[in-house]
Order: sequence, then C-alpha cells, then structure tokens
Amino acid sequence: MIPRPPFLCPLPPALRAQKLVLGLEHVVLLGQDGTIYTWGCGRHGQLGHGGLEPALEPRLVEALHGVPMGDVAAGGWHSVSVSEGGDLYVWGWNESGQLALPSKALAEKRAPATASVSQHEEPCPGEAELKLVNHEAALGAEAADFISIQAFPALLDLPEGSEVSKVSCGSRHTAAVTRTGELYTWGWGKYGQLGHNDTASSDQPRQVGYFPANGLTVEDVVCGPWNTYVGAVEK
Repeated sequence: MIPRPPFLCPLPPALRAQKLVLGLEHVVLLGQDGTIYTWGCGRHGQLGHGGLEPALEPRLVEALHGVPMGDVAAGGWHSVSVSEGGDLYVWGWNESGQLALPSKALAEKRAPATASVSQHEEPCPGEAELKLVNHEAALGAEAADFISIQAFPALLDLPEGSEVSKVSCGSRHTAAVTRTGELYTWGWGKYGQLGHNDTASSDQPRQVGYFPANGLTVEDVVCGPWNTYVGAVEK
C-alpha cells in the first residue's frame, strides 16, 4: 500500500508562524507578531473563542489580540500561552485542575469522609439530609465558581507574582518555568507527573521543591501525556 502524501493546508498570506503545537483534537499557532490562532475541535473550550464550536481554519484568538505572546502550549483539551511580559493565560478543560482554576472534581475528593452516610449505618431521621448539607459546605461557599470549561483565555497569577518564561502541557497537567528558574506544576497527578512526591492532583500552582532543595535552577520543561522532563543547571 502506497502511503498518501501529507495534506497541504496553506496559511493565509498575512499569517507567518513561529511555533505550532498540537492537542489531542486542536491546534495552537503562535504567529511571528505574537498573535495566536487556533483551530480544530472546540468542545472543551480549548480554542479560546468563547464557545464550544469547532473551527476548520486558523482563527485569531481575539481576546489576546494586542498582547504579544512569546510561547504557547497545548494539552489534551486545554491551551496555555505566555506573553512577552511573562504573564500566563489559560483556557479549555479544567476537569483535573489543569488550568489552575477551582475544580469541582478535586474539591469533592478533598471533602471530609463524614460528608456521606455509610451504607452499613442506619441514619437517624434527618441525619442523611444533614450530612448532605455538610458535604455541600465542605465544597466551600464558592461552589458556584467552580470552572469546568474556560472558553475564553484567563490570566493566571503564579505565587510571588512570578513571571513565566516557558510553559508545557501534558494531557491534563501543566508546568511553567519562571524567569528566576523555579518550576510550578498543577493538574492531574495520578502518575507523579507534578513532581511533588505524591500522586495527588492540584488545581493550584505549586512550586516543585526538589530543585531549590538541591541547588538547581530550572531552564526548560517538556511534558509528555503523563510525565514531565526538566532541564536544570546548578546555581
């Protein structure tokens, strides 16, 4: 069987690309002028156009127009960009906290065990209802603010007001290197890909403590679907 040649999809004449990254179902392009274009499947908001519709051709992410970008990354169903000034923008699916925005799924895992009635216990009248209320309270007063899908780019502040130089995405986790050489990770952590010496997921950026503890400065990071590779040098 003769292999088919690659499809040729010419870009618009005015669009010159400097970087192209792929998610599982979408594409993110960084133009030479710092603009961002996306296309492909948009059902998880990963295109950043404000809706969940697909785009068959490169479409400008208008919410970021006028803010020159220096780097982009695409996860399975989320996207991230870094401005030339070091600001971090995130959009798309947040099921595992990969956008570092409040995740209902993770909040439910953190809820106290007493939040549900044991199947082996016979509750007193009203007890089941009381425990259900306690479960909702355990999710926090801002339960309505949980983000499942972020269809527009959202500005994300790292701790200490850190400026970002490099970003990479796994299937459902994200890693960012700061200009001062720290590494922050968040999102799905089942396989230890966040580097925090556990397998917990996180919807908040956490600095990976291994590198400062060993006198190392992080220069680069590359995420695989379920793992993370880091380039670091001695201080």
